[in-house]
Amino acid sequence: MIETGTKIATDFSLDIVRDGEEQTVTFSELLDRPTIVSVYMRNNTSGCDKQNKSLAEEADWFDERGYNLVAVSKDSCGSHKNYAEKLGINYVLASDPEYKFAEATDSIVEKNMFGNTYEAPTRSAYLIDTDATVQGIIKKVNTKDHASELKDMIQNL
Repeated sequence: MIETGTKIATDFSLDIVRDGEEQTVTFSELLDRPTIVSVYMRNNTSGCDKQNKSLAEEADWFDERGYNLVAVSKDSCGSHKNYAEKLGINYVLASDPEYKFAEATDSIVEKNMFGNTYEAPTRSAYLIDTDATVQGIIKKVNTKDHASELKDMIQNL
């Protein structure tokens, strides 16, 4: 996994849902101010719902302090639109089925579910400055209290 203080590659494209609209952007376009990127596995699953509900409830706190919120999963933008509506999400949801962000942060790991081994991104979060420098990392997200752990990270910088 990438370390704090390291710049990540930002020249890859992602499909996103912002304010109910689908767009294709380069990752660098999302860095118009310091950005928190929260990686989760899948829409409409228990842990991921808790993780995103926590962020949705505190999204204004991050916005008022000058931070963008971006949540990344492999789900399609169509799924993201429904998910945002269901949970009241007013931040960017990014579709990353090819794990481009995980490659940029060197956070793809081997996982095992029901006896099947596969590679996927870690459930982690990153604070990335406008110049693409990683300012902070949460290597293992607490799904129930994700917003609080991000607030603590920001306040301790």
